[in-house]
Parts: sequence; structure tokens; C-alpha cells
Amino acid sequence: MKSLILIFSFCIMLFGKTSAQSPKVSSGPYNLLLRTLLSHSVPEVDVQQLAHTKEKIVWVDAREKREYEVSHLPNSVWVGYDQLDLSPLTHIPKNQPIVVYCSVGYRSEKVTEKLIKQGFTNVKNLYGGIFEWKNQGGEVVNEKGKTDDVHAYNKTWGVWLTKGNKIYQ
Repeated sequence: MKSLILIFSFCIMLFGKTSAQSPKVSSGPYNLLLRTLLSHSVPEVDVQQLAHTKEKIVWVDAREKREYEVSHLPNSVWVGYDQLDLSPLTHIPKNQPIVVYCSVGYRSEKVTEKLIKQGFTNVKNLYGGIFEWKNQGGEVVNEKGKTDDVHAYNKTWGVWLTKGNKIYQ
């Protein structure tokens, strides 16, 4: 894993940093991974950009139910991914600000694409996902209230979650 991080760091030094307008995460290697993993086919927003918004956002969780049950963003709506169910959003106005998230942003990007096809006009993908949300001190909850637990998907992806308790169940 150290060699992977060194390779990512070298690529960042070689190719330079991304533009200030682009969403970003706090880790250079994680940012490079996301730049190549995601297709950037939908509007993206990062944790820092959300810190400055005054809009009332509907949070949509695009992870699997077991991940959501470990923790999720407060007041988020679970829709899943493999068994995607958009019915919890039927009462949401099509112009309502919506931010979709998953672990790192890949699954939520795909769900955001589907929401746009359904006619939602103000929907964005959370760049870096719940991992970056927690890495930057964002609150997560479960049925008992505030928690530090985050489902880390698996040990390969869990390396990008640097704060909180990694859960792999």
C-alpha cells in the first residue's frame, strides 16, 4: 500500500494539482484516485463547498443497507445501489437541492445520473463520499445516535477512511 501511495504522490508532483474550481479531498493520493475512478459525468460537490452552503439539502445514501445501518449522514434518505429504490424520493420537488453519497463517490455518481434522468435538476455527487465527510470531521449517526463507526466497504477501500472506526461487517 505504501508503494501505491508513493506512486500517487509522484503522479501529483509530475502532473500538478487540480484546478481550484474542481472538487477535492484532503489527501492528494485519494484525490488522484477519485480523478481517475469517477467519470465526472454529473455535478460534483466536496465537503468544503458544502460547509459554505445555506441551502436545505436532501441527503441521499447510495450504499447498501448494511453500510447505512452502521452509520450515515444525519437525516439522509437511503435508496441503495444494487437494489436501487428511488420511491423514497417521490415526494421531493424536482428542483430540491440533493446531494447523493456513498463510500467514495462511485456508486453515488451512478445514482446521481439516474436521478438526473428522472428529471431532478439540482442534484450533485459528494466527491470523496462518506469517507471524506468523516475524514474532515463530519458527523455520522446510526439508530442509536451519533457514532464514530463507518462501514469501510472492504480493506482495500477502507484505507481512504482515515478517521473514525472502520467496520467491515
